[in-house]
This record gives sequence, C-alpha cells and structure tokens, in this order.
Amino acid sequence: MLSDQRHSEEPRGAQRQQLQAERRLIEASQREPRRFARLYERYFDRVYAFALTRTGDRTAADDVTAETFRRALQNLAQFRWRGVPFSAWLFRIAANAAADHHQRSSREIWLPEAADAEDESWEARLIEVETRAELFQLVQRLPQDQRQVIVMRFGHDRSSKETARALGRSEGAVKQLQHRALEALRVWVGESHD
Repeated sequence: MLSDQRHSEEPRGAQRQQLQAERRLIEASQREPRRFARLYERYFDRVYAFALTRTGDRTAADDVTAETFRRALQNLAQFRWRGVPFSAWLFRIAANAAADHHQRSSREIWLPEAADAEDESWEARLIEVETRAELFQLVQRLPQDQRQVIVMRFGHDRSSKETARALGRSEGAVKQLQHRALEALRVWVGESHD
C-alpha cells in the first residue's frame, strides 16, 4: 500500500515541477518577450494539431496557429498564472481563432464540417490534439528517408509515384520505406500506451 501511494505521488510531483518550470518560463517571457520563442516551440505541435481538428484543413490550421501565437504574444502581459498548464490558455485562444476563421470562411463558402466539429466534446478534441502531437513527435524520431516519405505521403497527400519522383527513388523503395516507418510508429505508439 505504501509503495502504491508513493507511485501515485511521483507523477503528481513531476507534474508539479513541470508546472513550476512552465510558470518560470511564462514569467520570463512576460519580462522579455523574445523568450516567448521557447513557449512557441514547446506548444506549436499541440496548437497546430488542435487547429487542424477544428478547421479540417492544413492551410486554415496554419492560419489559426499563427493567429493563436500572435494573440498569445500580444496578450502575454495580461496572462495570470492559475496553476493550470499554459496550453489550456493557448487552446482557448486557438478555439476563438478557429471560430473567427470559420466565421470569415462561412461568408465565402459553407463548411458542413464546422457543424460536426462543434458537436464534439472538448475532451474528445483535446485527446485528438494530444494524439496528433505525440504522433508528430514520433515521426521526428524516424530516420530521415522514412520521415520524408511519411511527410510527403500523409502530410502533403502525395501518391507513391509522386513521392518516388520527388525523392529520386523507385516506387517500390518508397513503399518499403513507408512500410518500415509505419511499423516503427506502430511499435512506438504501442510502447507509449502500455
């Protein structure tokens, strides 16, 4: 029982330390805005993944992500620490930026996906964001040739033939690199959920 209690306290202690480190980084960024770059680097993948789930479009997600960090930097002096992760504040800004984007876009075209996105729960979106951010990080661990194939095939929606041509490889080689990369990602995702 004592060991169970100790194990449950360790993650909370580590989380508390992370929050304190985050608070120091935020306060440093408030004093010197050039330090905001570290916050940007730390949260970019999560905010982008969240924006992508809200917009369903990579170009729109880029715009929403840029707007989120612009607003965050602009309003950083007004941010008050409340003991919750900084990402919660960023996600709220991103949700507002996505809503603004949808409003502007709806004047141009009707987006049926926007209605579906609003029906989803906040928790489901947050889980998807965290999953995508984790996947982005895992893709970065792949060898360069495998990473290039995955980014081109799934990030840029290119065919095997187009990817092969761009990389100067045979289509079979691209398929083999893709297979190896997906297998490695499956293993890593499995390890992270065990």
